[in-house]
Amino acid sequence: MNNVTNKYTAAATKMNKYDKNRRKCRDAFTFLEVLIVAAIIAVLAVIAIPRICRSSRCADTSALAADLAVLRNAIEVFSAEHAGTYPSVSNIVNQLTQYTDAFGDAQPAKDNTHIYGPYLQKIPPLPIGSRKGCTGIAAKDANDVGWIYDENTGWIRANTMTEKALSGRLYRDF
Repeated sequence: MNNVTNKYTAAATKMNKYDKNRRKCRDAFTFLEVLIVAAIIAVLAVIAIPRICRSSRCADTSALAADLAVLRNAIEVFSAEHAGTYPSVSNIVNQLTQYTDAFGDAQPAKDNTHIYGPYLQKIPPLPIGSRKGCTGIAAKDANDVGWIYDENTGWIRANTMTEKALSGRLYRDF
């Protein structure tokens, strides 16, 4: 009986050694498994990266539309409070960001005559195009001009000439 027990014990010991060796081999991934995972990640990247890029471009377009709405609203409120007169090209930044009197003269502090405004805390930077980040407002293009403004109509637009949104619409036409 002792002999039979030793046989079973020896066989169990061999089996345990075999299982341990087999487990050691299975603790790592095979080259084929790693290759399949890399291929799946590559396919996902090919799908996701263009969508992310389009999303950032859509975000820029949305920011432009929002900034134009804020600027146009400030100009319209200024006009409503100044008997239909729009801010002047030469002084629009001060007229929108400081206190003004009935004639549109601007100053930083409020007093008895400078009771209107300010309509904006600051001029938003242009969010797209070659002039991205510029905050200047002028009637014509220049290096630091982000916004083109017409004081006769009160119309303001982005200082972009050829850049287009994903829809194909020119940013200057927003």
